[in-house]
Amino acid sequence: MIIIPARLASSRFPQKVLADIGGLPMVVRTAQRVAHLDRVVVAADDEIIISVCKEYGIEAMLTSTTHKSGTDRINECANILNLDNDELIINVQADEPFIEGEVVEMLIKRLKSLKQNNEPFIMASCFNSINNEAAQDPNLVKVVLDDKENAIYFSRSPIPYNRSGGANYFGHIGIYGFSKKSLHEFCNLNDAPIEDIEKLEQLRAIYHQKKISMVKVASTGFGIDTEEDLKRAVEIFL
Repeated sequence: MIIIPARLASSRFPQKVLADIGGLPMVVRTAQRVAHLDRVVVAADDEIIISVCKEYGIEAMLTSTTHKSGTDRINECANILNLDNDELIINVQADEPFIEGEVVEMLIKRLKSLKQNNEPFIMASCFNSINNEAAQDPNLVKVVLDDKENAIYFSRSPIPYNRSGGANYFGHIGIYGFSKKSLHEFCNLNDAPIEDIEKLEQLRAIYHQKKISMVKVASTGFGIDTEEDLKRAVEIFL
């Protein structure tokens, strides 16, 4: 199933998830992009989001206001829904109104493969190739991979350092998949120092030696992190 964590009081961009994107609130447009793939539930921290979602026929559930991350929020939602431990859960960020269904489908396929192989910890995400200019943007997270396309490290800095002049850069696409059991396990890991330094919660898994399987996709979508991103998104619908 697909769970979309939505927080109203974003520190950098208040009420971002309700920003108008071509006549629809951002969280609604995101939910509609993936609604044909599976059951979608918005896990919100405020009744305002719940009300807006219900207005558009989107299933929504109220969760705690004290969660540190969206992953903690979807974990609470999964527990409230009493999902089975082997249920596969996709975390789609509410600020991804251009997420392609094909990307989500490829992630689901990888998760099913990990489940079939009886992996002890099931967590996966996506990446795509980016150019050197894009790699310099700290809002675009970069990922370095091992030979099996598991993540070695994520950073806001351009990694690897391009000393030889031949570096290839991969951008992380902020969509995650877990089994319910692994989601619960991840949320119960101790916070990692590198997680707090980079402000990237996925580093918690790497710090604790958990594998994050990465899926290469072709994506032109983008998340809404800044006012400039919102302006760019609105212009698409003009």
